[in-house]
Amino acid sequence: METTTTPLLPGDRGRCGWLRRRLRLKNPLSSELSGAVGDLGTFIPIVLTLTLVSNLDLSATLIFTGFYNIATGLLFDIPMPVQPMKSIAAVAVSESPHLTPSQIAAAGASTAATLLLLGATGAMSFLYNLIPLPVVRGVQLSQGLQFAFTAIKYVRYNYDTATLKPSSSPRSWLGLDGLILALAALLFIILSTGSGNDRDVTEVGDLAETSSNESQSRRRRLRLLSSIPSALIVFLIGLVLCFIRDPSIFKDLKFGPSKFHILKITWEDWKIGFVRAAIPQIPLSVLNSVIAVCKLSNDLFDKELSATTVSVSVGVMNLIGCWFGAMPVCHGAGGLAGQYRFGARSGLSVMFLGIGKLIVGLVFGNSFVRILSQFPIGILGVLLLFAGIELAMASKDMNTKEESFIMLVCAAVSMTGSSAALGFGCGVVLYLLLKLRTLDCSSVTRSNDGSPEAAPRVV
Repeated sequence: METTTTPLLPGDRGRCGWLRRRLRLKNPLSSELSGAVGDLGTFIPIVLTLTLVSNLDLSATLIFTGFYNIATGLLFDIPMPVQPMKSIAAVAVSESPHLTPSQIAAAGASTAATLLLLGATGAMSFLYNLIPLPVVRGVQLSQGLQFAFTAIKYVRYNYDTATLKPSSSPRSWLGLDGLILALAALLFIILSTGSGNDRDVTEVGDLAETSSNESQSRRRRLRLLSSIPSALIVFLIGLVLCFIRDPSIFKDLKFGPSKFHILKITWEDWKIGFVRAAIPQIPLSVLNSVIAVCKLSNDLFDKELSATTVSVSVGVMNLIGCWFGAMPVCHGAGGLAGQYRFGARSGLSVMFLGIGKLIVGLVFGNSFVRILSQFPIGILGVLLLFAGIELAMASKDMNTKEESFIMLVCAAVSMTGSSAALGFGCGVVLYLLLKLRTLDCSSVTRSNDGSPEAAPRVV
């Protein structure tokens, strides 16, 4: 019997081609998997604290963020991170009384609605094109250095889940979460990844063309070291240590996801969530989750993302998940830098992470918090350190003294005031003052009827 095949329509071929491009590895599989865990240095501590202090639904958070990772990986074709809204998390656990799950959801939904409105109306693209690059670099520099400072504190001091901050008690040298373990992880990642420069191996390869045995040996060594998925290995070691630190985890684990339920959010919850948590979160999301992410994507991947699409993405994610008790999330420049630093180059990287979250959320549900509570915080600090440094290094393209001046003032104010919005405002004002200072009005002459013949120019 003869069988016939129906040819694909042009639209079908286009859709298949689009999907194949999205499912194509741009780095070796080991590197993409290593990069997938590059932003867990911020994700795990915040999720753990919100679960223990504010009764966050861990199962719903893992399942929804898993879906978000898969969707954003397909949509953007880069390792677009899905990270907690840090300002909302900080308010939820550090201020008294702590925010309830309904108030956290209200804060996340309010922030999401604002970003969705800014994206849908085109206002976000307008802001993206209007904001000077040195100001954006200042925000990135401050955020990266803050990540790095926090990471060093994670390594040096014990972690206090009640405040979402490192405590004042120093970490011991020995033990399964001691300084020696963290320093060993740090040295291992440095030896395997170096400075994170993709050109290291290429440059050595060029030197090897001289047929020097020493250069060829050096090239082989660097290629071997670069092929090691260091972040993935360190993360897996941390998971194993969870069970060694507390073997009772095995009997406390329960299989199956937690039951889904829609939160009941009262008018009082909306008011408290918006005033206490959404208002400080909105400027941070606009700057770090949209504008800085779009700029960094162009720096790292030579790919200009649409500020409108990124803004709408944050809005849609939270307007769905927050109603089911999932943690409010956004995209973040720090997470993108961390995943890039450890080898992620394609959307497949975060899709792998999303599949892992889905499996964990569906299999273990809320009982997975027992594993997270024993994860060595020193190891997470090491991962966060590299993410922060990679983000801060995006500011290296400020070539003039004026650009560097604006960037450093913006970063200094952001870090001193612990507010990206405050640093951003000061950076914009400083930029306008410097432009006003160099405004040359001598070229403006007036004709007999008093009308200007030439417009002022900036020199």
